[in-house]
Amino acid sequence: MNKLLNRVPEVVIFFWIIKVLATTVGETAADFLNDKMGLGLTGTSYVMGALLVIVLLIQFIAIKRYVPIVYWLAVVLMSIVGTLITDNLVENFGISLQTTTIVFSICLAVVFALWYLSEKTLSVHSIYTTKRELFYWATILFTFALGTAAGDLLAEGLNLGYLVSAFLFAGVIGSIAAAHFYLKVDAILAFWAAYILTRPLGASIGDLLSQPADAGGWGLGTVTTSIIFLTAILVLVIFLSVQQRQGIPILEREGTSVLELAENDNEGNSELDIIA
Repeated sequence: MNKLLNRVPEVVIFFWIIKVLATTVGETAADFLNDKMGLGLTGTSYVMGALLVIVLLIQFIAIKRYVPIVYWLAVVLMSIVGTLITDNLVENFGISLQTTTIVFSICLAVVFALWYLSEKTLSVHSIYTTKRELFYWATILFTFALGTAAGDLLAEGLNLGYLVSAFLFAGVIGSIAAAHFYLKVDAILAFWAAYILTRPLGASIGDLLSQPADAGGWGLGTVTTSIIFLTAILVLVIFLSVQQRQGIPILEREGTSVLELAENDNEGNSELDIIA
């Protein structure tokens, strides 16, 4: 009998809600630190990069299982850092959004290829070794960077506005979920496609709420928007932490391989089968 602790959360509805909230915070918090706090793009990148390294060290070394507060703090910081990577390349180095989109697409494809060649799966249901977790977090970082570049490229290129962009990305994510449920599109492919698109969705929502009315937003500002979404994340994480104390999720089945468990949960659900 194998007892293996998965180090990332199950893909349930709360996962997607917090993920979108985290990506929104990534957009507004980066703008707040860069502009309002006067750190500048470079200073903000150093501060957020250092915090991310500290949290990831805690995730890798100090804990042996999924801990909601640590995991989601890492995701929020990863969202901010991924955004800053793209912003630095575009604003400080003059690299176009088209180029950064292509480069990050290639980087993401390379990480996926290396992950699959090494582990024979890209499932998030079996992140229980250091190697798999390294692949997992590298993938997440590039999804945020790619989502930022591709989202900005689409929004600026088509000049759609924040509200229309948000509905557009939400619609595409809904179409991916529908394709999985009704057309039996591969769960892992659908999961990662939806995961990438939550970044521009969250960014569109963040800009819609925080930007002034003359820029197409609702004028709440980056401070208010960040506080609202960070509070929502905190409430949900506390809720999940309380739930977790009732029983730690353990991958435990007699006569069942870990690879099989990576594809299905105990009710036969796969990556997106428990999206709602």
